[in-house]
Amino acid sequence: MDSRADQRADRGEPRRDWRDTVRDGADLALLGILTVLAAVPVLTAGAAVGTASAAVHDWLTTGSWPTARHTLSRFGRGLLPGLPATLLGLAAVGLLAVDLTALADGRVPGGAAALSLTTAVAAALLGYAASVVVEVGRTGGTGWRAAAVRGARACLDHPAHWAALAGTATVAALLGVLVTPVAVPILAGYALAAVHAVARHRPVTHAELS
Repeated sequence: MDSRADQRADRGEPRRDWRDTVRDGADLALLGILTVLAAVPVLTAGAAVGTASAAVHDWLTTGSWPTARHTLSRFGRGLLPGLPATLLGLAAVGLLAVDLTALADGRVPGGAAALSLTTAVAAALLGYAASVVVEVGRTGGTGWRAAAVRGARACLDHPAHWAALAGTATVAALLGVLVTPVAVPILAGYALAAVHAVARHRPVTHAELS
């Protein structure tokens, strides 16, 4: 799949320079901030992530961001479909956090081997979650159940890309823990762009746009 720079060149548009890079960086930072703000009520997190993923998909595909009206419409349509995904995600994160904390503190037997295995499982789940988020973005921010199926199929059919997504998502999660809390929303926008960029290097699973 051609990059945005290749598409611009094919259309005879001027080559990108540092100002385009700065503009893209600012756009992604703003996207991350708006996504986190939209997810603050917690139950809206699925709709917020799905809408942001769809916006990144549009940006990488067409070179431009969707309009504010279109984005708000997507967010509204994604509220109810995104609720189960939010609840499942929160439950999975909570269980893994408790398990990892207990293993690290020595409250659960197993030692380093069990901790390493649990960490690997957590990374694999992060990679799968990233694949699902990308698939949701490709269908306009909705269709989480179908995206979960396509994401699983993509991970199983392309284990190397699953590993790449897992690595990207894990690095983003670690950075989210290490950086100052103020920078976490900015990081969210870059993380979304990163997983989309990784996923674009594999064939797209056919999906119906919504």
